[in-house]
This record gives sequence, C-alpha cells and structure tokens, in this order.
Amino acid sequence: MQFIETRGNDGTKPQKVNFSEAILNPSASFGGIFVPETLPSFDSAFLNRHLNSSYKELAFDILKLFEIDIDDDTINQALNRYDTFDDPQNPVPLSKIEDDCFVMELYHGPTRAFKDMALQPFGYILSKEAQKRQQNYLIMAATSGDTGPATLETFKNQDNIKVACLYPDGGTSDVQRLQMVTEEADNEKVIGVVGNFDDTQNMLKELLASEDFKAELEKRDIKLSAANSVNFGRIIFQIMYHIHGYLELVRQNEIEMGEKVYLVVPSGNFGNVLGGYYAKKAGLPVEKLLVASNINNILTDLIENGVYDMASRELIKTESPAMDILKSSNVERVLFDKFGGERTKELMESLNNEGKYTLTSEELALLQEDFVATYSSDSECEEEIAHYAKQGYIFDPHTATCIKSYKQRENKELKSIIYSTAEWTKFSTTVAKALGNQDVSNDTEALEWIANNTRQSVPPMIDGLFSKEIKHPLVVQKEFIKDEMLKFL
Repeated sequence: MQFIETRGNDGTKPQKVNFSEAILNPSASFGGIFVPETLPSFDSAFLNRHLNSSYKELAFDILKLFEIDIDDDTINQALNRYDTFDDPQNPVPLSKIEDDCFVMELYHGPTRAFKDMALQPFGYILSKEAQKRQQNYLIMAATSGDTGPATLETFKNQDNIKVACLYPDGGTSDVQRLQMVTEEADNEKVIGVVGNFDDTQNMLKELLASEDFKAELEKRDIKLSAANSVNFGRIIFQIMYHIHGYLELVRQNEIEMGEKVYLVVPSGNFGNVLGGYYAKKAGLPVEKLLVASNINNILTDLIENGVYDMASRELIKTESPAMDILKSSNVERVLFDKFGGERTKELMESLNNEGKYTLTSEELALLQEDFVATYSSDSECEEEIAHYAKQGYIFDPHTATCIKSYKQRENKELKSIIYSTAEWTKFSTTVAKALGNQDVSNDTEALEWIANNTRQSVPPMIDGLFSKEIKHPLVVQKEFIKDEMLKFL
C-alpha cells in the first residue's frame, strides 16, 4: 500500500511513498502529513474470521492487509511488545459499567496510558528500520502528558535512535512529568517548555519542516522523524483496538455480529478517534463516533458548527490535561478524506495564517455523518468519577468526559464502547478530589489515600517514580528548543 500527502505534492517529494518511508520521514509537502491511499476492508468476512483470534493475531492480519513493507519477523517481534502488558493474553480488557456501556481499558502497558498500544510496537519497527538502513535518527516527540513517557519507554537504549521529548512545564500531572524527567537512557533528552502543548507541538512541526535544522542534523549524519500521531505509524496501531473491542462484545454475547455500536473517544490530538473513523470507513459496524472534549471544546465547535477557531480563544488548563489542546493535528486527515487535498491545503493555510477556518454547510453535513461532539467541565467529570467509584469502578478524568457523550447518544438502543486512555494513577489528585478528599496537594498523598480508601492498588512502575532521581531538570523558552537539541546531539 502506498501513502499520499494531505495537502498535495510540491514537486520535490515523491508522489507516493511506502509505509517505511512514511514513518521514517513523516513530514509531507506544504507542511502536510501522510495518509494511506486506500484502506483495506474490515467487512463481515474479516470480522468473522477473527472472532476467535488473539489481539496479536488480529493486529498481524491488519498490518498484512495494509501491505506494509515490513518483514513478518519484525512485525511479530514488534507485536510481542504486548507480552509486557499486565495480561499478555488480554492486553486491552473490556469492563462493563452499564448494561449498554463498556469501557475498553487501553492503559495496561508499561507507562499506564493508551499511547503504549501504538508506541510499543511502532517504536520497535521504526528502530529496526533505522538499523537496517544503517541510518541514525533523531525522534522528536511533543507531549501533553502521555506520548512522552510512552515514546521514551519504547525507544530507550535503541541503537541508531536518539529521542528529544518536549513537554509543557506545568501542563502535565506529577506522575506524567516524573515518568519523563527521571528517564535514565543515554540516548534520550527531555526538555520542559515554558508554554502549553500547542507551543511544543508547533515547534516540533516547525523543526520537522525546517531545512536549516535538517542541514544541522545532516552535518551530524542524523535524519529526523517524529513519534507524535502526525506519524501514521502511530495511527495504524490505533485502528486495531477499535476492531478488537467490537469483536469482544460479540464474543461476550453482548451484541450480534453486524450490530452497530457507538465509539466514545476522549479527544485531544484526534489520533484515537481517527483510528475509529478509519475502522468505520473500512467496514466496522459503527453508528457514529462520539467525540468527547473538556472545556477546550474546539472540536465541539467544529463538529457542531463547522468552525475551527483558535484565534478567539485561549487554552484553558483543566483536570484532563492531555486534552488541553487547541490545534488537533489529526483532524487534517479527516478533512483530506472528506474534502480532498486541495481543500485541505486551503483550510490548513487559513488555520496557520488566520487562526481559523470555516466549513461550508455541505462539508459540515459530511463531517456530521460520522461524528457527534460533546464536552464536559471539570466538575461534571468529578461527579462521574464519584458516581462510578461508588459502584466499584474508578476511571481517570479523561475517561470521565465520555460519560456525558454516552448519555446523550441519539439511539439509546445501541451499545457504546468508551475508551479509557489512562489509568487513574496518573491523575490521582483529581480522582481523590472527586472521591471527597479536597486536601491532597500532590500525587504522592493522593495515591496513598486512594489505595487506603478503595480496593485499588498502585502498580510498581508508578509507585517507584517518587524515589527516582531527576535526570532532566531543564525548562526553557520555546525559542531555545532547537539549540538544546543540538547540544544534546
């Protein structure tokens, strides 16, 4: 399968590239990103064939249907990364919280967040491709909290790879920050940035497109790539668990094969819901994708009104910080799929130049064929956390944004899958507050209090963070990021 560019071709890059080229060099013409030229079919024959497949068997077949130019042994070794999850036989458990609502727990990997589902295998494949080509790569990652730890975990001590990870200072939870700043691998550098996630992501995109920066790297015999979901290597692994979750409902006799469901996804950079969109388009029986946001509800405005306006709003820090994003990169892939490259280029140039774009009424109708959006305040999320905790189920504040979407779904006869993107331990102060303890001031106190007052336990990879040495104390203004990366190299 070939990959093409969302904003058209500038005449200097190939018209089409294969998968390995798209993941190693994810920057496309005119600042665009790569998308598959076509999608495979996940029709009823495919679903029935995999009704009794393990997660790894399903994932392997999906990758083969995409016809990626990666050998089978490398694919299998990459998928074996799921063996490090809590339960290798069931890396993504599905929990029933209502008769018609199920939570897919995507956080049972080494960094306790859904980014492990993609970055564990993707990181292995990218590293092996670099080694096979005998090329050295700088992998950049900008994080709102979960991509960073997962990127550092998958690439640590990998040959031919160096990693520079950017995070907004004060814009992550204590646990997320500690997961990054205590990383000991010599091939990795973590840099705090004064600003918000959009500042870090914008700088990453600028550097990816900067010929001057690439020339500086070339002097050092280093090429440039990215671990954010601008890289389709991330997205391809985020398609799989949507299909797996549907099959789990069939296996548990909760739905009949072919019965439609709602997919309810907490959304920041839009990669998770994009995976569900691609699965739906390829044949998975999905009624609609319910996009859940916090009060930084720019996605709600887009999906309800057809207006994407960053110019008239400021980012608000919330208790669901991984969703504190205004520029959602993966929306671009949906725009391309719906409206084509020429229109996508026009819309993205308007966003870059004017801070906003507006869809036509016909374009909005096309978007609403697949998406519905809602948003929740911090207080609404705390109420949902408290409500379900009384029933014995604790989830984090990002997952909590999904409950409102589930309750407001149009067809109450259909069942819903909610995607839980992070374990509660990564946001324990918010969870403790929701459960009635207003006095905890940090994650250490909150984790201990919750463990003592509920049946929850703190996994060792979280518990051990607080005694680890800080290896990356650096925090800089965004204009100094490039210099710090070059010093590291």
